[in-house]
Amino acid sequence: MTAVKTWWVGARPRTLPAAIAPVAVGAGAAAMQSARDYRPQDFLIAGLCLIVSLALQVGVNYANDYSDGVKGTDDERVGPVRLVGSGLVAPHLVRRAAFVSFGVAAVAGLVLLAITGLWWLLPVGLLAVAAAWFYTGGARPYGYAGLGEVVVFVFFGVVAVAGTSTLLLGQVTVVSLVASVPVGLLACALLVVNNLRDIASDDAAGKHTLAVRLGDQRTRSLYVAMIWLPFLIVIAMTLVALVISNGPIFAALPIITLPLAAAPARAVRNGATGPNLIAVLGATARLHLVFSLLLAVGLALSVQ
Repeated sequence: MTAVKTWWVGARPRTLPAAIAPVAVGAGAAAMQSARDYRPQDFLIAGLCLIVSLALQVGVNYANDYSDGVKGTDDERVGPVRLVGSGLVAPHLVRRAAFVSFGVAAVAGLVLLAITGLWWLLPVGLLAVAAAWFYTGGARPYGYAGLGEVVVFVFFGVVAVAGTSTLLLGQVTVVSLVASVPVGLLACALLVVNNLRDIASDDAAGKHTLAVRLGDQRTRSLYVAMIWLPFLIVIAMTLVALVISNGPIFAALPIITLPLAAAPARAVRNGATGPNLIAVLGATARLHLVFSLLLAVGLALSVQ
């Protein structure tokens, strides 16, 4: 494996849709509520938001690789190759890659704040970087305490969607907050199915993820709920919009992704394990991205 391919595998590209999806939905929510014509600055802001989100996702992937690797959590693992756990890359180099990624996110974030003047968002950005590192890093990683899904929902759902919209509009909106919920749930579904696959190895390593705490069957039920709830939410958004007449009337556009949701939900419900859950993870990532892009388009078409 070449050096470039090794680092690319370590960045876990299948997780990158989780970084693209919320930015797209945030931009769609902003487009819906923007009463002005687009400016070149808007595209710059959206692009910088995407850089921040992608850099944080890559950074957390490298950080998890490093922290789990040095703690021995990845010694017995089914799934994508881990750089430290497999001995492909020295731990200090993976740690450095994580901090370089966080640095890229920080620089892009500071440029965003300088352009928009929304300096009150600086603490949110600092918390996002801290959350990325302490998921598995530090003496008391919250990912080992079963809190990973909560933080993913907050930062790859609410913060990423509403944050993008706020940077474009200059204010937090109800639409962006509501739209962040289905995006956050699907991001959580990615983590849930990943941890479902690793219940045995995580439990043996003392990593008490939510999946380990809930057990196999309840984790499967949680995953299925996280897959289907987003569809109910966008339907509710559309029905409310029809009543108030100036809401996101095209928010139900993601309904056409129902076939993409059916296969992974059925596989998990029917007891898929090990390598079969890797396919489910890929299918969930595709659903997350396509669902979110369609939601973004639906919101943008609902211009007020």
